[in-house]
Amino acid sequence: MQQQQEFSPGRILPLLASFLVIAGDRFSKLAVQHSMTLFDSFAVIPGWLRMVHYQNPGAAFGMLADGSPVLRKTVLIGVSLLVLLFVASALLGRSGTFSTGVPRLGLSLILGGALGNLYDRIASGTVTDFIEVYHGGWSFPAFNVADSAITVGAALLLFELLRPQRKQLDRQPDLASK
Repeated sequence: MQQQQEFSPGRILPLLASFLVIAGDRFSKLAVQHSMTLFDSFAVIPGWLRMVHYQNPGAAFGMLADGSPVLRKTVLIGVSLLVLLFVASALLGRSGTFSTGVPRLGLSLILGGALGNLYDRIASGTVTDFIEVYHGGWSFPAFNVADSAITVGAALLLFELLRPQRKQLDRQPDLASK
């Protein structure tokens, strides 16, 4: 009976979702690396969205990009591994906190995105970013599929945390009916 629980859809589907994020992230990054030169760009939706090939040595939005390469890589890989351990234990654990669909999907997206970017950091020391939202003189820092998955996953967890929970009524035995 215990083996049946180990391979239940509730445990496999989050891992499948993470795998799909990793596959989409790897495919899109490889496509950009092979079809665009570094810093090359083109408009997808003129005035709003463009593809740009950028190699980000830092964390999200270029943070830590100017730091010591050894320290930067150590910190970024270390933090990624800690996040991965937490997310994997939350997904695979038997806790009721992350047992429903929305939190499990959020954790799955975070896991897949973190693994996608971790692969880049270990393999090349940088992360390929290629999606840029802009308007006029303003532009949001370039990001990728893994970053998007992490952001959507975190938003789902936040949504679940802030959503009013239905109160479970303590059901008292109806003594009058006995």
